[in-house]
Amino acid sequence: MKKHALVFFGLLLIVACKDSETKPEHIDVAGNSTEFSNPPAWSKNVIWYEIAVERFRNGDKTNDPTAEDIIGTFPGKIPDSWKITPWTQDWYKADPFFSELDGRKDFYGNPTHKFVDKVQMRRYGGDLQGVLDKIDYIDSLGITAIYFRPLNDSPSLHKYDARNWRHIDVNFGPDPEGDKKIMASEIPDDPSTWQMTSADQLFLKVIKAFHERGIRVILDYSWNHTGNTFWAWKDVLKHQENSKFKDWYWVEHFDDPKTEENEFKYHGWVGVHTLPEIRETQKQDASISLTSFEGNIYDASAKQHIFNVASRWLDPNQDGDVSDGVDGYRLDVAAETPLGFWRDFRKHVRNINPDAYLLGEIWWEQWPDKLLDPEPFLRGDIFDAVMNYRWYRATRHYLNKSPNEISVNQYIDSLNFFRSNLRKPNNYAMMNYTGGFDTPRVLTSLFNKNKYKYYCKVHENPEYKIHKPDANTYQILKLLLVQQYTYIGSPHIYAGDEMGMWGADDPSCRKPLIWPDYTFEDETAHPFDQKRPVDEVVFNNDLFNYHQKLIEIRKAHPVLAYGEIEFLSISDSDKVLAYSRYDENNEVITIINSDDKTINVSVKVKFSGPYVDVLNNADVKQDNKAIKLKIEPKASVLIKSN
Repeated sequence: MKKHALVFFGLLLIVACKDSETKPEHIDVAGNSTEFSNPPAWSKNVIWYEIAVERFRNGDKTNDPTAEDIIGTFPGKIPDSWKITPWTQDWYKADPFFSELDGRKDFYGNPTHKFVDKVQMRRYGGDLQGVLDKIDYIDSLGITAIYFRPLNDSPSLHKYDARNWRHIDVNFGPDPEGDKKIMASEIPDDPSTWQMTSADQLFLKVIKAFHERGIRVILDYSWNHTGNTFWAWKDVLKHQENSKFKDWYWVEHFDDPKTEENEFKYHGWVGVHTLPEIRETQKQDASISLTSFEGNIYDASAKQHIFNVASRWLDPNQDGDVSDGVDGYRLDVAAETPLGFWRDFRKHVRNINPDAYLLGEIWWEQWPDKLLDPEPFLRGDIFDAVMNYRWYRATRHYLNKSPNEISVNQYIDSLNFFRSNLRKPNNYAMMNYTGGFDTPRVLTSLFNKNKYKYYCKVHENPEYKIHKPDANTYQILKLLLVQQYTYIGSPHIYAGDEMGMWGADDPSCRKPLIWPDYTFEDETAHPFDQKRPVDEVVFNNDLFNYHQKLIEIRKAHPVLAYGEIEFLSISDSDKVLAYSRYDENNEVITIINSDDKTINVSVKVKFSGPYVDVLNNADVKQDNKAIKLKIEPKASVLIKSN
């Protein structure tokens, strides 16, 4: 469910780089903090790991959701036979309760028949205890920053339809029923009445456990809309024009109690009426395309409530010591909320924690061909970075010939173009994002040759390949990972990608993680009962080890995070990409051969050497400031100066 957004590949004006910074800023032990307009130094040198808790791991079966807990979720009424889905079940196999949904009208009055609709009602019981249980695993991979998809209390699996923003979902903590009683005793818009539930306390324990290992934590929120079970929205539904929260939302018409007809009409996010939109001072028309726009949140109390919630997790006990709080926020559908609000939000957040990181979801301008230029959001007064969809789409296009073949020079032009009108500190703080909760798994994305995020669901494209990718796809993925871990910006892993998981776009990118201590059913089912390969579902140790090795290399060579970049011309082939990451004392050269044949290359280097291949220990021949080597088909080398 969440995010079909609107837009893609961009025609941007090339502007000279606005910042000439050559060295990263650092935070010293005395507590000197990041300049307001710059990203925190830590954001330039992290390995991101995206966790959707419901599908991560079930560490506590006593808090599993009940049918009552998911009332309000799509597609509607909860079947009498509903129950938790076994973690290891074949993904496309029907649950017993699916049959009760057949033909039943959904929220929009449409009959429910498709797997894609029925599966929205699945729950697997993932929780924060499951995260705590796997911190050793996360640490062993080399992760240094966690991005949590929304944890706020919500009936859905994705949590963007909040029941409330101020608390962690009751089913993520150890005492759902006790937490419900605590929340019922509070006045939702009065933070002086707010308490810490057991789920809240467990989240603080999770933050502490990550921080003890030097791992940062950011939390996802959507201030653009709530769910239809949100406490303020329920008050509007009940009291209509007499509700004190009536101006929180985009309500066009209130119901006239004197008539039989219900005249109540309001805006939901992209027309989804279960996600009523928070009202701004002006309405953006997103029917054709999206763009940044000025304005603010219309109602002062709604804006203050958002600030109160943000404060809660930045400094949970409000003692001025932010070490027990989150390290920043990822902001959902950020282009659909006005710039004036985001400027005020940055001031509020940075006033509490000057080293907090703000990450915007800036995605489509016009789907499926034009991505939004993030420049208006990256001038130092709003976000520190955005999710770098543009980087991934271009990289996939070049390495995977998706949807067609382009030359290495066309690819390099794209990368330079994306950075050209952004401040240098923001380029270095980008989250280089291969995919996540709202896109196909990276393996499946590469296995299919269509446009990026274009008809990537089997119910809308029966030709879309949903089974285990072939060997060539794994080779392409390794090339892409080498580029990701050596390029400007911080690498991102969607939890499970390092395990070798595959899956089409939402909802099939949301399978439960394939932990090696579980035995999974083979994938044999097809949502249309078509023939398909029988695929064994097992943890991919080779892919895990490859991620781990690249992370170790990046950590061992800070020039990959902080260094300058220079693209190198080393071959007449359009299938060899080469670039240097360098500073005054160090150089790491990335060479990627996407061709189907072995290529001999000669590369000019900046230092006398010696140079060695830290990825594969390939034989490197050196003559003063030139090196020669042979690169196998679909292979990479990483050459570093000693």
